[in-house]
Amino acid sequence: MVKSGHLYGIGIGPGDPELMTLKALRLLRTVPVLAYPVSFGKSLARSIVAEYLPEGQIEIPMLFPFKIDESAQPYYDSAAEKLAEYLSAGQDVVVLCEGDPFFYGTFMYLYTRLSERFPTEVVPGVSSVMASASALGVPLTYRNDAFMVLSAILPAEELLPKLAVADAAVIIKLGKHFTKVYEVLKQLGLAERAKFIEKATMQNQRIVPLNEVDPTTVPYFSLIMIPSQWQP
Repeated sequence: MVKSGHLYGIGIGPGDPELMTLKALRLLRTVPVLAYPVSFGKSLARSIVAEYLPEGQIEIPMLFPFKIDESAQPYYDSAAEKLAEYLSAGQDVVVLCEGDPFFYGTFMYLYTRLSERFPTEVVPGVSSVMASASALGVPLTYRNDAFMVLSAILPAEELLPKLAVADAAVIIKLGKHFTKVYEVLKQLGLAERAKFIEKATMQNQRIVPLNEVDPTTVPYFSLIMIPSQWQP
């Protein structure tokens, strides 16, 4: 009987390849099968680690179109079964995940499908939230602050009460939802305190004053940070 392979979900950080952990780098270089998400014909995850990839590694692009009007679940089903073929044959598989695998990461959906069938290990990574705080030069929280992470996809009537009670917050997945979020922040008197960053730690990172952001150009990989007001 063939011993099943191990599945590794590794966080590779938000864009700067030097933010990978040593453990993630070791697995990336030694595991024979590499899988990574592909959207719209490109893989951001693979591009982050490209310079570290060894020769001869089997590569499995996993198509996740992430269309608003289409469920991604069938694509996760298909990707999981493809990985299961290699794992069942005794081959270890490493899956790339931007940021941290268990913090809004694509690997979570593969983990729920495969972790009960195969030995699985998750290697944490630097999330865009933590990387953005450093890039912006603002401490997120102090002492007993209540910190909240919210998706910009939420309707305004849900964002309003949540932001009203947070001492510090981050709003992710901005994209086309920027204008809605900006209006909510103005209603709560938080707009002047808020910071905007896109593509944190990547070569094309941009930090722009909130009132100068062009809503038509805001990418998915952008966020608004509302740091703590605590003063020592």
